[in-house]
Amino acid sequence: MKSFLLGVVSLLAIYSANCEVFYEEKFLDDSWESKWVYSEHPGKEFGKFKLTAGKFYNDPEEDKGLQTSEDARFYALSTKFKPFSNEGKPLVIQFSVKHEQDIDCGGGYVKVFDCKLESKDMHGETPYEIMFGPDICGPGTKKVHVIFSYKGKNHLIKKDIRCKDDVYTHLYTLIVNPDNTYEVLIDNEKVESGSLEDDWDFLPPKKIKDPSAKKPEDWDERATIPDPDDKKPEDWEKPEHIPDPDATKPEDWDDEMDGEWEPPMIDNPEYKGVWAPKQIDNPAYKGPWVHPEIDNPEYTADPTLYKRDELCAVGLDLWQVKSGTIFDNFLFTNDPAAAKERGEEIKKKIEGEKKMKNEQDEVEREKEKAEKPEDEDDEDLDDEAAEGAPVEEHDEL
Repeated sequence: MKSFLLGVVSLLAIYSANCEVFYEEKFLDDSWESKWVYSEHPGKEFGKFKLTAGKFYNDPEEDKGLQTSEDARFYALSTKFKPFSNEGKPLVIQFSVKHEQDIDCGGGYVKVFDCKLESKDMHGETPYEIMFGPDICGPGTKKVHVIFSYKGKNHLIKKDIRCKDDVYTHLYTLIVNPDNTYEVLIDNEKVESGSLEDDWDFLPPKKIKDPSAKKPEDWDERATIPDPDDKKPEDWEKPEHIPDPDATKPEDWDDEMDGEWEPPMIDNPEYKGVWAPKQIDNPAYKGPWVHPEIDNPEYTADPTLYKRDELCAVGLDLWQVKSGTIFDNFLFTNDPAAAKERGEEIKKKIEGEKKMKNEQDEVEREKEKAEKPEDEDDEDLDDEAAEGAPVEEHDEL
């Protein structure tokens, strides 16, 4: 029994050593103000964040987060944490976004930086390591950004991932694995996954078209050709338009004043169009020519595409037309299972949030109904009566 307990303790110790939480923030109180730094970069009109659970929530204290509070503003706020690298282990970046203002245009993403970040000078051009999260602007842009910096250049994911655009809290999770694969989850459900090499243009293509190869001059790509034995019928040529044979010269037509009268033109019923020989299968057809490919001499595989040598800060660097977005539940870890477990807790809170919102909407509907003028109610009843009245039918004269 003693040896069994020692084994369990050992396993727990190994699990604890392997599971690391690099950064976590739930914004439960005002202590965030001493850790997060506003940018003072010149030339931008920055907005302020406030700590709130918003207008509807599951718990007024547990659900507090940072909310954008001013319309038509840039926002630039960041915090630093103990540097870490994800070398040889998964990287999980997770946070929640609540667009309770029914956002029309604005960012809901985060940027992750190395230790070179100057927090008070953070702005849109500041280099970052990873950018992740939702971005909405009108009906055409409702996507999840997944952008990695690689060798000094930002690379956007080549897939289109649609974000949530309602007013409730949603959890966004990015998992980057040491085998150069990734997953994107929304509300703990996988919405995209794949290979870093395939879904980003980090590296040159493995294959390129052989520059020395050329299509042979006698290569025939025509699937069909005109039938050389097909001849145009002798009676084919007919004019497209002819003078109207039924037209007559108006009685008041004066040739001296109006010029020589000519009948109007009409479509020729005997016109057959432009003649072309019928098509037959081309006996010399070889199919589309495919340019041969060779190994790209500029391509070199990189097994460390996933790796970030140093992550040290996270920032909210975005623009919003209509404010009201709440950011919360930040978690950076190397344990996808732990992140998923936290996610399930957050999903339970969302149900309470929706319940409160529905109750508020019902109260608002009852209020509007009570404030509706009586004469307007009478008009509505008259309209309904008119709509329901029988319609007298009349025969057309």
